[in-house]
Amino acid sequence: MALIYHKDIDPQTSFALWRIDEQADELISQLQLKDHEKLYLDTLNNGKRNLHWLSTRVLLRNMLNTSSYIDCQVDEHGKPYLVNFPHFISLSHSFDYAAVMISKTKPVGIDIEQINDKIGRIAHKFMNAQELSFMDPVHHTEHLYISWCAKEAVYKLQGKKNVSFLNNIRIGQFDYKPEGSFSASLELEDSRKDFEVHYQQMDDYMIGYVADDQYAE
Repeated sequence: MALIYHKDIDPQTSFALWRIDEQADELISQLQLKDHEKLYLDTLNNGKRNLHWLSTRVLLRNMLNTSSYIDCQVDEHGKPYLVNFPHFISLSHSFDYAAVMISKTKPVGIDIEQINDKIGRIAHKFMNAQELSFMDPVHHTEHLYISWCAKEAVYKLQGKKNVSFLNNIRIGQFDYKPEGSFSASLELEDSRKDFEVHYQQMDDYMIGYVADDQYAE
């Protein structure tokens, strides 16, 4: 396993990518798993699901740079959080990569996806007509993945179920580039929140990430 990329967003916020090369036993040896975590691992199928769960935890340990036990749990909506560290976190994985974003000061969201042209078949399920109208015809697949990763990152940041990519998360018009940022909004019945979503392509993977710069406790 190797840390292949690390990016500081600001002094308190960063994300990193890890390439998963190990077997499960090698990853487990780098963690301090409690009995309930071992039981949860037993419920996962051997293979990628198991490796994804383990690799995000190993990467989280690396980013926090600690030898202490990291109590990482999920709330009733499935959003991960840390019990014994003051950081907001977001976890993602796709095939051979794990991604983790952390911040001491604000909620964050990250998504990584391997690019595949099959996304065009489901574009209408997460993009409205106006959003689809500005997709680049030459880089259509990549443009769709940027849009998906952006919406997924916003979804993970807000952390609640029953939010529709199609109806509640909107993206502003932007031209295709391999790396950049654009506006997005989370629109619910009684509120609207605006974000600046960032993205970058790395080989055949797309990464979208966002931080809530307007967060106030």
